[in-house]
Amino acid sequence: MTTAAWNTLLSAGDPDPVAIRNPSGTAPFLLIGDHAGNVIPQSLGDLGVSAAERARHIGWDIGIAALGAELSRHLDAVWIAQNYSRLVIDCNRAPDACAVPNAVVPVSDGTPIPANHGLDDAARAARVDEIHAPYQDAIAAEIARRTAAGQPTVLVALHSFTPMMAGTKRPWHVGILHDGANDGFARAVLSLLQSDPLLTVGDNEPYKMDRIDHTIPRHAFAAGLPYVEFEVRQDLLGDAAGIDRWCGIVARVLTAAARGDATCGMRHH
Repeated sequence: MTTAAWNTLLSAGDPDPVAIRNPSGTAPFLLIGDHAGNVIPQSLGDLGVSAAERARHIGWDIGIAALGAELSRHLDAVWIAQNYSRLVIDCNRAPDACAVPNAVVPVSDGTPIPANHGLDDAARAARVDEIHAPYQDAIAAEIARRTAAGQPTVLVALHSFTPMMAGTKRPWHVGILHDGANDGFARAVLSLLQSDPLLTVGDNEPYKMDRIDHTIPRHAFAAGLPYVEFEVRQDLLGDAAGIDRWCGIVARVLTAAARGDATCGMRHH
């Protein structure tokens, strides 16, 4: 973390921005969670947002911290997660103040975020330098370590989505996001999920992977790394049974896609 004098966002009582689980994991899958946490730095108080609002989908990807941890154990995979709320800064958006949509939003799904209004350059830079950059740097460092060690890397981004948005129900159980750049692995995972008649699977739904996404394009596209981005519906991750079920589903399709299997027994879950 940079120690310039103006960086006063995080204090001694705040957690590190990045959590790394199972750093010696041997699996090819590098699991990442851009929105896994919902911590607010002490210096920002509650952002002017109620606890109930911060706990809903605008604050984090509900269920992903637990799913990532369980997958890390099950697959023996490294899991890199962001500890801070996306309401502080969204680590899956470009940090440039001119980027659209912005990494620091004044309003999220109709909820005003008062602490994000009128940020000066120094306040914005502190959020980038102390939260966004360490997370992205941790991913880059792990990829570089694996490359130097001859360990293959499949970048796996884990996200979740709210069952209802703008008054509309979302029918998908899971979505696979991908772009044309080196998306063969993502398409293989998509095909495996689509082979299960019990699942409603979105192909770039409920979101599309485009240049709005930051983490996968930043680390996988130029390097030509195989990747996949999961979006699991949040009501399916609401308890331990749901986490266990989706850990099994995700682990099976990842393993089968890595082996090049056409099927992986998806009906048996």
